[in-house]
Amino acid sequence: MTEPHTSTELAMRKLREAILSGELLPGDKLHQDRLAEMLGISRTPLRAALTTLAQTGLVTYESNRGFAVREFSFDEVAGAFAVRAELEAMACRLAAGRMTEAANEHLARLVADGDRLLEPGQLLPGKLAEYRQMNVDFHTTVMQLSGNPWITSFVQSLHNVPAASDRVIMWRDFRVIERSHDDHRRIAHALALGQGERASAIMREHITFALEHLHLQLQLYPQDFLRVPVFDKPAKGRHGGRNKRTIP
Repeated sequence: MTEPHTSTELAMRKLREAILSGELLPGDKLHQDRLAEMLGISRTPLRAALTTLAQTGLVTYESNRGFAVREFSFDEVAGAFAVRAELEAMACRLAAGRMTEAANEHLARLVADGDRLLEPGQLLPGKLAEYRQMNVDFHTTVMQLSGNPWITSFVQSLHNVPAASDRVIMWRDFRVIERSHDDHRRIAHALALGQGERASAIMREHITFALEHLHLQLQLYPQDFLRVPVFDKPAKGRHGGRNKRTIP
C-alpha cells in the first residue's frame, strides 16, 4: 500500500477506511469539527476529502444538511457483490498462470496469519482489525497477481458500497469465519497448483456466500455496524423510520 503524499490524501484514506470498516455507518451525519478531531486531521483537507468522496458516491452532500455517509439498499449491495464475485473469480483464473515462488509464499503467509488469529477458537475483539487487514491483503494480492489492473480498479470502486467491501468481517458466528478463511486456504492451494478454474470457482462461492450471510445478519441484527435497508421500500418509509446517528 502506497503512502499518501498530501494531507488531503491522508484525510481521504482515513475517512474512507472509517466508512468501509463500519466505524462510520450509513446515514451518519458528518460534522466536520467533530470528525476532524475523531480522525486526527485538520478541517481543510477533511473538507476536500469529503468533497472527493461525495463525487465517488461514498458520501452524500445536501446544501442545508451537509455531508453524510451514503445509504444503499440491499439490491444495490447485492449487485455490487455479484460484480465483485465475477471480477475476483476472473482474477483467480489469470493469476493461476502467473504464480511465482514468491507469490505462493506470500499467500501462504497470509493464510498462516489468519490461522494464528483464529487459533483461540474465536476471533477476539482486539484481533478484528488485524484479521480484517489480512483479508484485505489476501484479496488485493490475488487481484494484483492477475496482471490486469482494471480488475483492481473496478473492485475498488465497488468498495464504495461499504457492505460489499472486503473490510467487512461478520464475526458473530465463528464457524462462518472459519469457513471463510478455509476458502482462502483452498484458493491459495489451487493457485499454487496452477488450477485457475478451481480457484475461480472457490472465490466466486466465497463472495456469494458472504452476501447470503450478510443478508441473514441484516435480518437478525439490523442494529449492527452495517445499517442498510434489507429490503427496498419507498423513500419516505425507508428513511423516516430509522434514527440517524450523528458523529458525537
